[in-house]
Amino acid sequence: MATLARSQSPALGATNGAGMAAVLGAGIGSSAMAAFVLLNEAGLFAAPALYGAAGGVTGRTTFATIVWLLAWGALHARWRSREVASGPVFTWTVVLVALAIIATLPPVWGVL
Repeated sequence: MATLARSQSPALGATNGAGMAAVLGAGIGSSAMAAFVLLNEAGLFAAPALYGAAGGVTGRTTFATIVWLLAWGALHARWRSREVASGPVFTWTVVLVALAIIATLPPVWGVL
């Protein structure tokens, strides 16, 4: 059985900035969704229903998707040709996603 040897060093000119932008953008988008949910539950923001049968969740998810795409695009434009440390990016992404999950639990809404 033949195995292919992989080089331990990245190819010349290879950067990870675009990938790290996508990872952190996902964390930012997740926290945006949580923020829209909390604002809706507190009565401070009512997203329009883009599809009547689904209700306001369609508006909240659309706004969160827009925030995610803007964050991803801005980070990509800034980091695309750079080598970005993956540790802090993954740490921040995990923290943002974890906070988003906690914030979208119904018991948290009761605190508002």
